[in-house]
Amino acid sequence: MTAGHTWGERLRAAVSHRGRLCVGVDPHPELMRAWGLPLSADGLETFAEICVEAFVGEVALVKPQVAFFEAYGSAGYAVLERTISVLRDAGTLVVADAKRGDIGSTMAAYAQSWLGEDSPLSADSVTVSPYLGYGSLDPALSLARGNGRGLFVLARTSNPDGGVVQRSETATGVSVAQSIVDESAAVNAGEPDIAGLVVGATRGHGLDLSKFSGPILAPGLGAQGATVADLAEIFPTSRKLLLPNTSRGVLRHGPAVKSLRDAAMKVRDEIEAGLS
Repeated sequence: MTAGHTWGERLRAAVSHRGRLCVGVDPHPELMRAWGLPLSADGLETFAEICVEAFVGEVALVKPQVAFFEAYGSAGYAVLERTISVLRDAGTLVVADAKRGDIGSTMAAYAQSWLGEDSPLSADSVTVSPYLGYGSLDPALSLARGNGRGLFVLARTSNPDGGVVQRSETATGVSVAQSIVDESAAVNAGEPDIAGLVVGATRGHGLDLSKFSGPILAPGLGAQGATVADLAEIFPTSRKLLLPNTSRGVLRHGPAVKSLRDAAMKVRDEIEAGLS
């Protein structure tokens, strides 16, 4: 997992050593209050530092939810920059949950922010939205390819309202979500693993994933209702790089570092046993 390795190589090495679990860092105001922290940039930094101490060395991926840092303005971004840097320096892969999506130079700027070598926000991968057309992701795909980074493309999300759009049929008769799966599989045919998917673990997704061999970020485990037992049923043929994501399900055990770490390790081990 050193500089110069591709995203796919780093991801597969991390999963091999630390399992499939991706833990979210979501400093939601309710959680911060429960942890006895002020709703301020100082409280945000303490929250992030506790998470870093608990998860580094134990899980393969950590996913900061960008919105909760943005809420504190420039001070929040400074905390996010430090959090990403410390995690990556420690060898933990970072998924920036930014869900960016736009066209042309704007998308190129988003890509530079999250995937650029010299950006203070540079992560190993970023969540992106293809709903301005899959081609709108080209600047991000190009930069990810050049810098050894990855994307997680929203396909079938865990929120109930997403299905209205994502299950709609395209002109070719497949669902919008399936078209995103198929286009991501085509991208990966030339550059394995660069285009991952976001597919919620909270319901039957209705997707044909048989031709997709890249990583799948699966939110919804824990507080949103999905269980480890559900994963094998929901993703019967996509287990090797299936990355179940939990945030509140683990974070509710804070603020004690040991309690957080133990909760994450318990879920991690359950996932490995359930998907073996």
